[in-house]
Amino acid sequence: MLKSRAYDKLCLIIALFGVLILSSCVVTKKSVYFTDIPDTAAYRKIIPAEFKEPVIQPDDLLSITVQTIDPATSASVNQVSAMPAIGASSASTVGSQTISGFLVDKNGTVTMPMLGSMKLAGLTTYQARDLIQTKASEFFKEPNVQVRFANYKITIIGEVSRPATYTLPNEKVTLLDAIGLAGDLTIYGRRENVLLIRDNNGTKEFTRFNLNSTDIFKSPYFFLRQNDVIYVEPGKAKVAANNAARTQTLAIVGSILSVLIVALSRL
Repeated sequence: MLKSRAYDKLCLIIALFGVLILSSCVVTKKSVYFTDIPDTAAYRKIIPAEFKEPVIQPDDLLSITVQTIDPATSASVNQVSAMPAIGASSASTVGSQTISGFLVDKNGTVTMPMLGSMKLAGLTTYQARDLIQTKASEFFKEPNVQVRFANYKITIIGEVSRPATYTLPNEKVTLLDAIGLAGDLTIYGRRENVLLIRDNNGTKEFTRFNLNSTDIFKSPYFFLRQNDVIYVEPGKAKVAANNAARTQTLAIVGSILSVLIVALSRL
C-alpha cells in the first residue's frame, strides 16, 4: 500500500515536470520570429504592403538646401536655426541632439529667406522640392534643391534592449528596422502582441502585430511614419520575475519537489 502511494506520487511529480517541459517549448516557440515559415522551406514569396511616401505635417522640421553654381549666393537662403531634440541618429547613439531645419508652422507653411512663405503641408518631400525649386528659380540660375525630414522620428518603448526616441536619416522605415534600432525585443517581450500607435491628422490609430507571423509584411502599417510609437508589452515571465515573493515561493516548491524525488527514489 505504501509503495502504491509512493508510486502515485512519483507519477504525479513526473507529470508536473512534463507540463513544465511542454510549457518551456511553448515559450521557445513564441520567442522566435516568423514561425509560420517551415524549416524546410528553401524559398517563399510574400508580396509586402505598398510603401506610401509620408507627407509633410505641421510641426515637422525640414532640412532644405538650395545649391547653386556659386555657393555664396545661396548661403543666405540656407540659413536655419538649430534647436535641441531628444533622439538617436543611429542604434549606438542615444541622447540629446541639436538638429537644424525649417519649421512647418501650424498653417502648414515654411518661411525661407528671400523665397518667402510656401505651403508645404500635405506634400511629399519630392513634391516640396519641386515647389521650392520653382520658387528659387526666380532668384537663382538652375538651382538644385534637396528636401528631407530633419526630425523624422519614431519612439519604441517597453520590452526592448534600448527604448528611446530615434531620429532617422530616411523616410522608408519598417517595423523591423525600428526593432533593430532598439536592439531587438528582450526575452520577456510579447512578440505576438506588439502595439503601434499612430497620430493621423489628430486621430490616434492603434494596431497590433504578431511577429511570429509573416502577415506583418502585408500590413499597411508595416512601413512606419514620423512620430509613430511602438510599445512591446511584457509577457507573464517578466511579471513573475518582478514578483519577488512569487519567485521565492517557486524556489521553495522546487526544493520540496527535489526532496520528494530523492525520498521516493529510496523507497
